[in-house]
Amino acid sequence: MDTTGLEAFLSDQHFSGVVVLKHGNATLFEAATGLVTQRWGIPNTLETRFDSAGITKLFTSVAVLQQVEAGKLDLEASIHEYVDLGETTIDREVTLLHLLTHTSGIADDADEDADESYAELWLDRPTYSVTATRDFLPLFAHKPPVSAPGVESRYCNAGYILAGLALEEVTGRSYRQYVFDEIFARAGMLDSGFYDRREAAPRVAEGWDLIDDGWVQNIFSYPPIGSPDAGAHVTAHDLLRFMDAARGSQLMNPEFTEEFFIPQVEYDETTSYGFGLEFDLNEDGTVRSYYKDGINPGASGILRHYVAEEIDVAVLSNSEDGAWDVVLEIDERLGG
Repeated sequence: MDTTGLEAFLSDQHFSGVVVLKHGNATLFEAATGLVTQRWGIPNTLETRFDSAGITKLFTSVAVLQQVEAGKLDLEASIHEYVDLGETTIDREVTLLHLLTHTSGIADDADEDADESYAELWLDRPTYSVTATRDFLPLFAHKPPVSAPGVESRYCNAGYILAGLALEEVTGRSYRQYVFDEIFARAGMLDSGFYDRREAAPRVAEGWDLIDDGWVQNIFSYPPIGSPDAGAHVTAHDLLRFMDAARGSQLMNPEFTEEFFIPQVEYDETTSYGFGLEFDLNEDGTVRSYYKDGINPGASGILRHYVAEEIDVAVLSNSEDGAWDVVLEIDERLGG
């Protein structure tokens, strides 16, 4: 891949974040630009930890597959077998397979397709009151489903909350502790964790967005600490370590590793969903790339692998719009 002028492109875009491109063990390009925080003017570095937003779903998927491998979870079993959902509207036919592949049909906490605003969730509910996984249930568990299980592919954050609850039930550990022990530690992701944005932690980027010509921090935009659907803090190099560890069967046995990297359900003619991963397809149906991106107020990014080129890409930004022009530029350079 030709990376000529890519650093100048980041400067022209006023990009705040980190970009790393690798081919095997060789680093093709790496750069850190912009600021950790608009408040103090501290520059980002390659060691800065960024909110990974929805990329966190990859960790949840692997964690669940680990427990399927261990015989404690069953992808085909009802989620009600693992989680006490009481009088909720969650259909008993919903399985972990549905939840991980976005085919559960359950309502999301904020359905953007129905013009529901995520920001409105916090008008009468303090964000700091939602920190444990089960705290998220009132945001979606009593809403009517959008479709029957297994009928429609529809991206759903809430499905990963339920998957995280199932994981906690069978392991006896909190979601965050389990991911730290069984994914971050095993993958060598020594700079990754779940950091509370209300507290001071070293090398953690603050999320800021430019709104109406003024900078606004994301501290009140969503819960202050990560959950099974979003919010783990990672470095770009740690994300690439995760990809290497997953591909190398360090996190799952070869059977489940293979399943993790295979499309499971069709979303549209060019995209399929897997277990957290999404697959960009060529015209002949082969996989061009697999990836997971994420976006939240004050956070955006992607972890992506281009199959033919054997190139891994990690882009992380501490602004909601920061990653996307960079992601598109890299994709175009790789024939997109």
